[in-house]
Amino acid sequence: MEMLIDPTTGDYSGETTDTLANAVYLRLMTPLGSWWADPALGSLLHTLRREKDVSRVRKLAVQYAQQALQPITDDGRATSIDISEEHYRSGWLLLLVTVTAAGGTPQTWKYPVKVS
Repeated sequence: MEMLIDPTTGDYSGETTDTLANAVYLRLMTPLGSWWADPALGSLLHTLRREKDVSRVRKLAVQYAQQALQPITDDGRATSIDISEEHYRSGWLLLLVTVTAAGGTPQTWKYPVKVS
């Protein structure tokens, strides 16, 4: 068990988890190449902060998330990861990430992404 990170605040939520929630959060919210222990960990989602909230950018966000989360399926912790997006509010999009863990249990988490 580990402390659960709240994806909307980036702080610990006060709850514990034994799911892949933290692994997904860290891979999505860490800028690619910025973590000293694993330069392959992270995503390019941070590059979208200066992009307009248009369909092209939302598709790009899904693509960046898929690339960032691929190692979770490659190392066998998950059997599948499905990502969709929706408009969240002005200047934000919401990634809906459904991870089917190796044990077969699917879970869905929401991750807000800042865009202009």
